[in-house]
Amino acid sequence: MEKGRQKIWNPLFTTIFIANACMNLSQQMMNSLVSKYADYLGAAATVVGIVASIYSVTALIFKIISGPVIDTYNRRFILSGTMLIMAVSFFGYGIAGNVPALIGLRLLQGVGQAFTSTCCLALAADTLPKEKFGSGIGVFSMAQAASQAIGPTIALGLIGVCGYQATFMIGSGIMVFAAFLATRVKVPYQKAKKLKISVKSIVAKEAIMPAFIIFLMSLTYFVVNSFLIVYAGKIGVANIGYYFTVFAGTMLITRPMIGKLTDRYGLVKIVVPSLICFAASFLIISYSRSLPMFLLAAFVAAFGYGASQPAIQALSLKCVPKERRGAGSSTNFIGTDLGSLLGPILAGAVADLLGYEVMWRVMILPVVFALVIVLFSRKRISRMEENFKLMQQEE
Repeated sequence: MEKGRQKIWNPLFTTIFIANACMNLSQQMMNSLVSKYADYLGAAATVVGIVASIYSVTALIFKIISGPVIDTYNRRFILSGTMLIMAVSFFGYGIAGNVPALIGLRLLQGVGQAFTSTCCLALAADTLPKEKFGSGIGVFSMAQAASQAIGPTIALGLIGVCGYQATFMIGSGIMVFAAFLATRVKVPYQKAKKLKISVKSIVAKEAIMPAFIIFLMSLTYFVVNSFLIVYAGKIGVANIGYYFTVFAGTMLITRPMIGKLTDRYGLVKIVVPSLICFAASFLIISYSRSLPMFLLAAFVAAFGYGASQPAIQALSLKCVPKERRGAGSSTNFIGTDLGSLLGPILAGAVADLLGYEVMWRVMILPVVFALVIVLFSRKRISRMEENFKLMQQEE
């Protein structure tokens, strides 16, 4: 590895970090508003859940080719092009005046999103020094945390000043800037094989277990993005955007620390208490009737999903060879996309039948299941981490 890349904050990593931050900022702004916009257009809770999660359908379909494409062609151009697809969909939100049009544009967003997050993660991995891999992935995830801290608050503030349409246009512009930055991540590239679509190139079997854990966590996590703003509005709690600020602001502190602790002590010792915190945050939300209670839930959640997600994500990359990181990353995001698709739909149905308070408590169950899997798989996880260390020594 080049001398300039012996540290985490080398020029290439810094560029992909900023591009990822802009991409996530745009997504957080759009995703936090699209549910509220659907509710504004008169959609029921179940339909709001569909609008919030329907992009995952096309994201999953295009995952069939995203892993192989990312492992075959120049990743920076793939990333830039698919970011532009998402920018077009966000622009479309600004001119959509009904729920069917919104659903169609969400499906277009999913086409781009099948590639963007996966490609960003693979590019970031390519720029990191191997001895700081776990810490680097934790630092990289701070881009998402920072975006979560300000994205929903900015979006809610903008619609109060200039309305939904202009806010969607601004989000599209930010994504275009991210696409430009992606072209500047000039990681050495040499096409070494022909594009081949197969189960092996799409899904890394070594990463299925961590991807399933991510799926269970995502079932629960994406319910917050889909329903928290709507729920707070229905019970009369103002300034709920501060939930995302506290959640993400806390993660900015915890994620670098968690990455170092994971490298030192192993994933299981970090993820088990984190999942317990994640479950507790949903219980707190279900009893919250004031902003301080929601902010407490955000603080606890930052030590939950905020700490465990990047550790599991890094495991999906650690368990595959370097040349198959696209497949490992794709497998991880298949779990994320499935969770983001099914979670809001399931939660919306529960909310329609039993109310929002019960919904928050029911969505704790996938987290409990994830905790059980981690505990029963702790020896296998330790072997994955040991094998990754051996691969580092051989490179």
